Amino acid sequence: MITVSESAVKELNEFFSDKEKSPIRVYLAPGGCGGPRLALALDKPGSEDDVFDEAGYSFCINKDLFSQTGDISVDVTYMGFAVESANPMGGGGGCCGCASSGSCASAQ
Repeated sequence: MITVSESAVKELNEFFSDKEKSPIRVYLAPGGCGGPRLALALDKPGSEDDVFDEAGYSFCINKDLFSQTGDISVDVTYMGFAVESANPMGGGGGCCGCASSGSCASAQ
């Protein structure tokens, strides 16, 4: 399951205010000093994806990745979208001010 916070929904509504809604992919992005992290991008689902409809948006994620992450939550921080999983994929703070959650510059 993918849950989206109220603040993330507001941010998505603002982004799509002047364009047609597009499916949003949750994917594993390569990490810097914090290791790989979950992130968001606009993309159409494929046959290897699970699709979740939440808060008026369609989110897709590769089935194998979702089996590793478990439930996912999407929120907004001062750095952008934060995508967190029930089973973290690695990474996690430390040097460079990196965080274990991802941010989505792709959708902004």
